[in-house]
Formats: sequence, structure tokens, C-alpha cells
Amino acid sequence: MKSRKNLLEQLKSLPHFGKKTVYQLGKQLGLKDSTVDTYISRFLKYKEIYRLKNGLYVSADFFDKNRNDISYSFYLANIIRTPSYVSSWAALQYYNLTTEAIHSVTSVTPKVTRDYQTKPGNFAYQSINKELFSGFSLAKGKFDFYIASPSKALFDLLYFRTRQFRGVKIETIKALAEELRIDIDEMDKKEQKKFYTMIKKFI
Repeated sequence: MKSRKNLLEQLKSLPHFGKKTVYQLGKQLGLKDSTVDTYISRFLKYKEIYRLKNGLYVSADFFDKNRNDISYSFYLANIIRTPSYVSSWAALQYYNLTTEAIHSVTSVTPKVTRDYQTKPGNFAYQSINKELFSGFSLAKGKFDFYIASPSKALFDLLYFRTRQFRGVKIETIKALAEELRIDIDEMDKKEQKKFYTMIKKFI
């Protein structure tokens, strides 16, 4: 029991961890991989750790301490599916460009579209062409995460909403954004210019 407790204590300091990390920590405590597997099952059963996806976890203790930190949610979004960056609704809310309630962290990835419903939150990933996997940067802080610029976040949202801007005219873009309760005028002028430059390639 002591080794189980010691292992859990070490996991509590990690923002996330995979099975390989748990095995390594287990070896330091003199535990076999099969014993570690049993402990992982028990940690999950007693909700001492949460599964983010197969083989990827976070301790309940670490999550509870950081659950109200949006940078931690965005950090996890980057980790669960790589490569990816936070975009669309989640990024627009981060920049205070929408008042819509966000129920999941939306990200963009060159991989296939996929959703993950986990105890630490819901994470949605939309697939985009590799040449459009751009317009994001690393936000530094307590937890570092990749996020789209305001212009790219709006571009991504409308790109998927209109099925790659099919049948959309440049004059109707602003009205479409307003319909979605997004105020383009609130966006920095440079970002507005970047946004219209991006969509002109499609419209």
C-alpha cells in the first residue's frame, strides 16, 4: 500500500503523464510493470487519476488545483492531440471577441477530426489542410499553449462553418460574423486586414 501511495504522490506534481512515465516512476520504487498496471486501474477506479485518452492521464489532485486556469485547459488541448492549436470559439472567447458560452475547447489539427470527452473537459479537433495549419503562436505563462491569432481563429471558425467559404460573398462575411455574435470591429485593425487577406484567397 505504501508503494501505491508513494507512486500517486509523485504523479500529483505532473501536469499530465503517460504510461511510460508511470512505469519509470514505478521502477524507482521497485515495482514491476504489471503491478503498475494494476495501480493505474485502481487510480482510475477511485478517481485518483483521470484518463485524457488511451495511455494519457492527469491526477485528480493536479486537475482540481488548476481547473479554473484556462491556460491549463488549452495546454491539455495541445497535448491530447498533436500537432494542434486552440482556435475558433475557444480562441475568440480568449480574445474577448465573443460572449458565446464555450462548452468545449476547439482546436485545429492536420490530423483527422476527433472529439474527446473527458473528466477535465471536452476537447474538439477539426481537420484542416496542412497548408492552412498556420497563423498560430505559443502563448507563454504558467502553462504554455499554441493558439490561433484573432484573425486566424475567426478564419478557422468561418472556414468550417461555411464549408470552406462555399457560396459566400466578401460583403456578407461581416454580417455572418455578427450573426454568430462576433464583432469584427473589436478586432485589432492589423488582425482585421490579415483576416480579409486570408479569406480573399477563397472567395
